[in-house]
Amino acid sequence: MSNALKEYLDFCQNRVERALDARLPGENILPQKLHQAMRYSTLDGGKRMRPMLTYCTGKTLGVAPEALDGPACAVEFIHVYSLIHDDLPAMDDDDLRRGKATCHVAFDEATAILTGDALQALAFETLANDPSITASAENRLKMISVLTKASGSQGMVGGQAIDLQSVGTSLTLPELENMHIHKTGALIRASVNMATLAKADIDPDVAKKLDNYAKCIGLSFQVKDDILDEESDTATLGKTQGKDKDNNKPTYPALLGMDGAKQKAQELHELALDNLSIFGSEADLLRDLSLYIIQRDH
Repeated sequence: MSNALKEYLDFCQNRVERALDARLPGENILPQKLHQAMRYSTLDGGKRMRPMLTYCTGKTLGVAPEALDGPACAVEFIHVYSLIHDDLPAMDDDDLRRGKATCHVAFDEATAILTGDALQALAFETLANDPSITASAENRLKMISVLTKASGSQGMVGGQAIDLQSVGTSLTLPELENMHIHKTGALIRASVNMATLAKADIDPDVAKKLDNYAKCIGLSFQVKDDILDEESDTATLGKTQGKDKDNNKPTYPALLGMDGAKQKAQELHELALDNLSIFGSEADLLRDLSLYIIQRDH
């Protein structure tokens, strides 16, 4: 990771942590247990990749980070809700997330379901009402639409449904990519697209190139996750290593082999860079972030 990227990602992580803390209900506000679970699951953990993408895209376009706190928090609330529900016994039945007990283990299953529900609602409340968002009313509404579609049956939830239906089956490469374009890629694209909507009068061609970039890194992120699930360890990952393989889920290494999966990640990185060719040095953080995604160890 370049020094410039490390410094900016540290800045983004610290900024979004403070922003999340400010927007979450206090743990002493009724219902206390629910609010404690929301804060437990959201704060002090995770790479914050999606908020980082929102801030890095904004920096490329000259949008101040203050105007992106709302979208960055909204996409992270959706992401955390999805992790809580993904870990439930009815889904992946996992007991470790971000290096600590999953929400249903730390609290209980019913509280975990409600915590995910509440975080989903908070995401859209943030986009609708957050005073830090300076985009026009029309673009604020578009942000809500983008995140709604990315979260629902045509996005993340649809991808999760396909994932559950695919356990123990063999998928073709297009079928596997389609699943992850929805399950993982949709929120990553939303992270970038909400930042472009914060830019007044953005050139549609520029917005399209950034969307294509996001689609590429959304897939490369999942390819790398599949690789790490086999090559890394539980302590480094902060979640149970080998879980997908043990559950007989379709993965890129299973389909392409480990060398083929690594080559696929590199190809997606190069495609991501091609879509940034219209930019100069102002997009270097996005370029470095694409490289970091395929080189990370957790």
